[in-house]
Amino acid sequence: MPSELSAVGIKKKSNQPLLDTQQLVLRIFDHIDNKTTDLGSETWNEPVINYQSQERLDAELNLIKNSFVVFCPSLALSNTGDYIARSSAGVPLIAVRAEDGTAKVFRNACRHRGVQLAEGYGCKRVLVCPYHGWSYNLNGKLKNIPHGKGFPEVDLTTHGLVPVPSQEINGLLYVGQNTSDAAASDIDPKLKIIPEGYELIEIDEMDVEANWKLYIESSLEGYHIRSTHTQTFFPVQYDNLTVVEAFGPNSRVTFPYQTIEKLRNKPQERWSTDGCLTQLYHLFPNVVVSTFPNCLQVVILEPLSLELTRQHTYLLGRVAKGSDQERRKTIDSIQKGQAFAKTGALEDREVVISAQKGLISGANQNLTFGLFESAIGRLHAGLKGKIG
Repeated sequence: MPSELSAVGIKKKSNQPLLDTQQLVLRIFDHIDNKTTDLGSETWNEPVINYQSQERLDAELNLIKNSFVVFCPSLALSNTGDYIARSSAGVPLIAVRAEDGTAKVFRNACRHRGVQLAEGYGCKRVLVCPYHGWSYNLNGKLKNIPHGKGFPEVDLTTHGLVPVPSQEINGLLYVGQNTSDAAASDIDPKLKIIPEGYELIEIDEMDVEANWKLYIESSLEGYHIRSTHTQTFFPVQYDNLTVVEAFGPNSRVTFPYQTIEKLRNKPQERWSTDGCLTQLYHLFPNVVVSTFPNCLQVVILEPLSLELTRQHTYLLGRVAKGSDQERRKTIDSIQKGQAFAKTGALEDREVVISAQKGLISGANQNLTFGLFESAIGRLHAGLKGKIG
């Protein structure tokens, strides 16, 4: 995969640190003034068969299982007993905040007959199987078997829930189903995406009738802003203007708002990009974190089939400290802003579903991603490097 290029053709290596505020704003101003954008060094042609092959999807699911990937933000497990139960690469898992304050992840299956202990999200002090009532504490230890005399060979100490390697790093809980804890060493500990003072506002789930890669591709470029988001994002942003940076196997794509112009008359040391841009962090392979004024979204795309993707969305926000009324006012303001963002997301969903239908037309042997779409090429290069 080619390195990213700036508008003037200077190579930006993937191991360089991300731009700081001043560097980023100067890059954006240069693009605005010259009507340019960040470019890749070459196009990427992705075979259509890679969206239609069950063998390829199975390999992608195995990659997720064999990698440390984001399962949920830590803030989704703020209190003792908070849990998130969902599938990852088709495997049911449950993450829970234990009594000692650590996050634990288990395979979501009772050790008796394999029934899932919980679904969705909530808070429990004890995990109880709904089938026969076997119960487990928050550390996964089997605590009680109703009418236990009927199971004389079951040892409580060896029949706890099966743990999954996991680590909390910079406000995100990572899991590695078929890995060791050492595999998390590839995650950059200096990368801090979740700001201090944020809290979980809501959790949402949506199914999209499209391949997961088609859906994530819609997040990774600004080339479509004017055509797809004519009445939403385009009036407040720019036509095809992004800053694209690589870090490890991941990308950060910056979408400036026109309000960034107000910084031109301020000293550089006073520049703040709050309310001036959205930054999208693509955490390889299937996670996107998008920043907005006073809030952000953590989105995990769970491939369910070749033509169906489940989107898990966690909305985190900077909620005012104070009375319940003050907090409610802040949350209402954040949700109002997100209603606008959701409208744009639905526009993306429509074109992605259309692209899915277009795959079966036979018109294209390959999908071509141009110089404006280098973060998409990086995604596919990463997949090719891992699974061929």
